[in-house]
Amino acid sequence: MGEKVVAGGFDLSDRQRYRRKLQQCLAGLGRLLAEKRFDRPRNLVGLEIELNLAGSDGLPRMMNAEVLDRIASRDFQTELGMFNLEVNIAPHRLGGRVLDQLAEELRTGLGYAHRKAAEVDAGIVMIGILPTLDAGDLVSANLSDADRYVLLNDQIVAARGEDFTLDIAGVERLSCTSSSIAPEAACTSVQLHLQVTPGRFARVWNAAQAVAAVQIAVGANSPFLFGKELWRESRPPLFQQATDTRPPELQAQGVRPRTWFGERWVGSAYELFEENLRYFPALLPICDEEEPLRVLDGGGVPRLQELVLHNGTVYRWNRPVYGLADGVPHLRVENRVLPAGPTVTDVVANAAFYYGLVRALAEEPRPLWTRMPFETAAANFGHACRHGIEAELEWPRPGRGGVLTRVPVVKLVRDELLPLAAAGLESWNVAPADRDFYLGVIEGRCRRRVNGASWQVDAFHRALDGGLDRRAALAAVTRRYSALMHADEPVHTWPPGPGD
Repeated sequence: MGEKVVAGGFDLSDRQRYRRKLQQCLAGLGRLLAEKRFDRPRNLVGLEIELNLAGSDGLPRMMNAEVLDRIASRDFQTELGMFNLEVNIAPHRLGGRVLDQLAEELRTGLGYAHRKAAEVDAGIVMIGILPTLDAGDLVSANLSDADRYVLLNDQIVAARGEDFTLDIAGVERLSCTSSSIAPEAACTSVQLHLQVTPGRFARVWNAAQAVAAVQIAVGANSPFLFGKELWRESRPPLFQQATDTRPPELQAQGVRPRTWFGERWVGSAYELFEENLRYFPALLPICDEEEPLRVLDGGGVPRLQELVLHNGTVYRWNRPVYGLADGVPHLRVENRVLPAGPTVTDVVANAAFYYGLVRALAEEPRPLWTRMPFETAAANFGHACRHGIEAELEWPRPGRGGVLTRVPVVKLVRDELLPLAAAGLESWNVAPADRDFYLGVIEGRCRRRVNGASWQVDAFHRALDGGLDRRAALAAVTRRYSALMHADEPVHTWPPGPGD
């Protein structure tokens, strides 16, 4: 595997062999599911956050290797761009004071990383898209110095066969091209993992898909790209376009993009893995030596490396994950919807809302996804990305069968979804103090109609009205945002304006 990554090339037989190995892995997954070999319920959650590096001037710093050397912690890793890092929090069992524990671990880790980065005039900024990035920052020369990123870029570029087109029409319109996948690095997100049993997987995944629009609406934090004010959450269209292997002709034929919301509710995790094989050609046809069916025949548990690798190159907003822990296989739902930030408190509040909501919805006797067409969930997602906390969503009316009505997301959350999330957290045995505090942050955002995106936009326009040009205004917003982020008061309580 390492030799292939270093060589950076594949011959004609590699893809055929890889396709065969993928089918073997899928058959192995089917056997593991049929034989009920998966881990028992453990209520485990995990958290990853992608971060930006910016200097005291608010501008991006292309120095993640140097900063990582100073941090010297396995919890922090490289990400796609030289101005990116990622922090990983070890799995925790949902229950008790776990939310406060997650928050404290994040504050400690990010505070330490920020101090080490400051030694080289950089700092940690937890935000969906760094407002001061411009097109000149997002070029292949600024991809992180790791073979896997170079190889991934080369394969996606080769599959597309021409420059990538970025065209996002929001409050303003951005239209430009890129010769690499580097613009993807602008998208920094939070990934929430939830380990589930095979029997519960479909209900949890369907619930997560149904509420993705709500997550985006209340958590939007990415309104700017390359100096333009676009959607309140501009990551999804940017990510899709920056990784789109389809030239216009294939788009016109209805070929699916690799960054994908999906197109149907599912009945099992297997269906999602099978879809990935059926619809998406391999980007990285790197074959492992393991023979998964022979491992199963011998009573062992296969790693299914080809399946895992391929799954990682299909960018679903809720991704199925197969993993091994102490030789025992497990399944996770990886929720990739949320942008990073604004604060640790906000991140943990978003997590509390998500974990509570999917637990409650997964256990409803008449599930939400039986009352809402999948197309409605997908349309809600796009609408929430555009409008953020001001979005109105199509939602089933309580007690009215399958009748949908358009409702402001802030009303939907306060009247219907926060009580469900509270019940879900109670089912997880989360301490009432944690439950009430973090869900109270979500309620406060909805009551004030303020989230990270709306605060950034308001601060930007105040700076313009104060006489700053666009570039200076975005830098001022970034500096003020960073200071408030590290103070860790939730974003709906932040004072308005850039402050300098």
